[in-house]
Amino acid sequence: MDRITEPELMDDAAQARAYATADFEQAHSEIMRHFSRCLAAHPPAVDGGADGAFNAVDLGCGDADIAVRLAQLHRRARITAVDGAREMLHHAQQRIDAAGVGVRVRTALAVLPQMPLPERACDVVISNSLLHHLHDPQVLWRTARRLGKPGACVFIADLSRPDSPAQVEALVQRHAAGEDPVLQRDFHNSLLAAFTPAEVENQLREAGLGHLAVRAIDDHHLTVCGALED
Repeated sequence: MDRITEPELMDDAAQARAYATADFEQAHSEIMRHFSRCLAAHPPAVDGGADGAFNAVDLGCGDADIAVRLAQLHRRARITAVDGAREMLHHAQQRIDAAGVGVRVRTALAVLPQMPLPERACDVVISNSLLHHLHDPQVLWRTARRLGKPGACVFIADLSRPDSPAQVEALVQRHAAGEDPVLQRDFHNSLLAAFTPAEVENQLREAGLGHLAVRAIDDHHLTVCGALED
């Protein structure tokens, strides 16, 4: 099944609100478990590694649920949560404030390849559900290389495109049948816009990041994990 792109930004107010109020507890908890394993395997070489202080960037942060979870899990981490959608960042700031982590998590409005941070400023580069929005996936991989220090931990989680429209419909029914119609529509469109693991591996080789490991973690998600080389 060929890929069908979707809009790169989620800046519609109703769309952002539906996403911010949805229950992603199970999915995001699982993603953070995979991130923790990736970080343990590739700890930042600063202040005691994974248990110490580090600078992280969350690319395409959405409503900042992942950034907040990261801040709660690593209480010395400093995180820049980046998104190109102003409506999403409105909900992100509300979530950050409610969690009481605003001292260590800041938001930044930027559309990649714009960078709100200096080059090689980050010990950790993380992203969840951004890759499938990008019409040119190399934008993400180039940004990760530019922002990450040598040895930085890179962890990317995203959807994985099914083989057929029938599989797309089955996944929507299995995982989003009771959700807001806006979320059902977006999930459907995002599955069509996602990349397969093989396509992601090809992207990484093109970007000079072929050493990063691509793994399917369930019936509709994949992860990329590894450390940036010098």
